[in-house]
Amino acid sequence: MNRQIDKKEAEKLLKRATTASVSVAITLIGLKTWGYIESGSVALFGTLLDSVMDTLSSIIIFAAVRLAMVPADDDHRFGHGKAEAIAGLLQAFVIIATSFLLMFEVVDKVLNPRNIEKANLGIGIIVASIVLTMMLVLYQRYVTRKTGSVAIEADGMHYTGDILLNFGVAVSLILGGYFNMIYADPFFGGVACLYLLYSAYQVFIASTDVLMDKEMSDEERENILEIIRSHSAVVGIHELRTRRSGLNIFIQFHMELEEDISLYDAHIISDQVEGKIMAAYQNSEVLIHADPYDDGTGKV
Repeated sequence: MNRQIDKKEAEKLLKRATTASVSVAITLIGLKTWGYIESGSVALFGTLLDSVMDTLSSIIIFAAVRLAMVPADDDHRFGHGKAEAIAGLLQAFVIIATSFLLMFEVVDKVLNPRNIEKANLGIGIIVASIVLTMMLVLYQRYVTRKTGSVAIEADGMHYTGDILLNFGVAVSLILGGYFNMIYADPFFGGVACLYLLYSAYQVFIASTDVLMDKEMSDEERENILEIIRSHSAVVGIHELRTRRSGLNIFIQFHMELEEDISLYDAHIISDQVEGKIMAAYQNSEVLIHADPYDDGTGKV
């Protein structure tokens, strides 16, 4: 994950990504509403509900990302980054509610099967939806690589699933509209429902990880350790702790130095190590506790 952009550039990317997400979601609602009214497809209705959920979630994330960018103040000394994770939880609950609404429609379609009308229109709308969604996902992945935003990553995962879901709906429209397979539509509607529940689970886990201060990945932790060890004066490290909050990264650890070193030199070494870490993780806040070397320590 690229950490070589500054905070202002990251904030610009996040604003653009959230604006794009809201714009695409609103456009898809209009297209799919038209398609559902004309075709009566419950599978298409499932993707319509998904787009409504996407819009609500995108608006929530739109607001949360901007709140997360608010600088730290006297009441929030660590910033407002967890607003993104709270938005993710709200997104998960919206997805769950949407999936239950869709399930009622699926059951009704099974009990009262109906033929698909104007399948060509529905297929055309789904193709347009796939193209728009793919463009958005590619941009969201770019932004996620640059910023590490949990909210944008969660939104991107959901839209990635939407692409597969829309392909399934296209198949159901073909089978129902051209081959009179009346149960293909509720079948794919049920698949859409299961997908929504799985999406809710993924978003819930990603959000709670941030709220519960989950450690950074093993790969990133090892990279931080290598940066610290690269200073010739460091003879040991222990109690490395890391977490993310929005764009910010918090890193703290105990750094072991030779026991006869002066306080002044320990301070200089700490500043040098901090500088190395912040060069690699520009949006980080580093807290270092300098300890005298002890053979009985050293585990991280």
